[in-house]
Amino acid sequence: MFKKTLVAVMAASALALTACGGGTQAASSGSSGGNADKKIVMGFAQVGAESGWRTANTKSVQESAKTAGVDLKFSDAQQKQENQIKAIRSYIQQKVDVIAFSPVVESGWDTVLKEAKDAKIPVILTDRAVDSADKSLYKTFLGSDFVLEGKKAGEWLVAETKAATDTVNIVEIQGTTGSAPANDRKEGFQDAIKANPKLKIIASQSGDFTRSGGKQVMEAFLKNNPDIDVVFAHNDDEGLGAIEAIEAAGKVPGKDIKIITIDAVKDGMTALSAGKINYIVECSPLLGTQLMDLAKKVLAGETVPERVVTEETTFTQEQATKALPTRQY
Repeated sequence: MFKKTLVAVMAASALALTACGGGTQAASSGSSGGNADKKIVMGFAQVGAESGWRTANTKSVQESAKTAGVDLKFSDAQQKQENQIKAIRSYIQQKVDVIAFSPVVESGWDTVLKEAKDAKIPVILTDRAVDSADKSLYKTFLGSDFVLEGKKAGEWLVAETKAATDTVNIVEIQGTTGSAPANDRKEGFQDAIKANPKLKIIASQSGDFTRSGGKQVMEAFLKNNPDIDVVFAHNDDEGLGAIEAIEAAGKVPGKDIKIITIDAVKDGMTALSAGKINYIVECSPLLGTQLMDLAKKVLAGETVPERVVTEETTFTQEQATKALPTRQY
C-alpha cells in the first residue's frame, strides 16, 4: 500500500513540474513564466565612456548586476543617440525583461520607448532624463538632481565673491549639447548667480564632457578673453582639461583663475586637494545597486516612485583631502 502511494505522489510531482515549464532547466530560463527563480535579463544602453564618471558608472552597473544575479546585456553608444536607439530595439527583439539606459540627449525618444511599451518591456531611465510628455513610457528615473548641482556650484561662487567690487568674468564649459545634465546644470548655475549682478558669464561652449574637449574650449576662451576670473565646468574631466590649457598659458589654476566642477571623481578630487580646482559638487555614479533593486520591484509588480534622487554632497579642498583615501571612484 505504501509503495503504491509513493508512486502516486511521484507521478503527481512530475505532472506539476511539467505544468510549470517542463522541468528544472526550462523553469530557470526564458523571458516569461513568472517563476521566482528565473534570472532577470536586463538590456542596458550606456552613453559611452567619455569620462571617469561614466567609467565608474558602467563598472557599478556591471558589478551590481553580477551580485544581484541579473543577466546584463550591455551596449556602448559612443555618445550617439542613433546607437542607443539601435541597441534598445535590439533588446526589444531579444525580449529582455527590462531595459535601462542613460539617454545621450533629452529629446527624440518617444517612438522607441513606445515600441518597448507595446512589447510590454518596462524601461528605467538612469542618470539622465528624457523630455517626453508621456510619463507612461518609462517606469522611473534614477539619478541626480542636475539643476540642484548647478545651483550649488553657483551658490558657492556667490558666497566666494561677495566682497568683489569689480565684474567677475566667468566662462562656462558645458556638457554634451542637448543632454539633461548640460541643460539643467546651466539652468541651476545661472539661477544662483543672478543674485549678484557682478557675476557675468562672458563665454559658454560645449566640451562634450571630455577632458580633450575641456582643454580645447579653454584654449579658445583664453585666446579670445584675456581677463577670465572663473571657470565653471559641467564635469571634472572638462575642468581637468581646462587646467592643462590654463597652465600652458602661463597662469595658475585655482589662483589666477578659480575653477568649479561637478562629479567628484578621483582625478578631480586629487586636483581639488592640490588646489588646482576650488570647489566640486558631487554627482555619484554608483547607481548600480539601486538600479537592480528598482528593476526587481518593477518586474514584481510593485509600485516605485517616478523619480528616485541620489544623495550627494559638495567638497572644498580640505574636505577632498580627507575623502580621497577612501574614495571608490
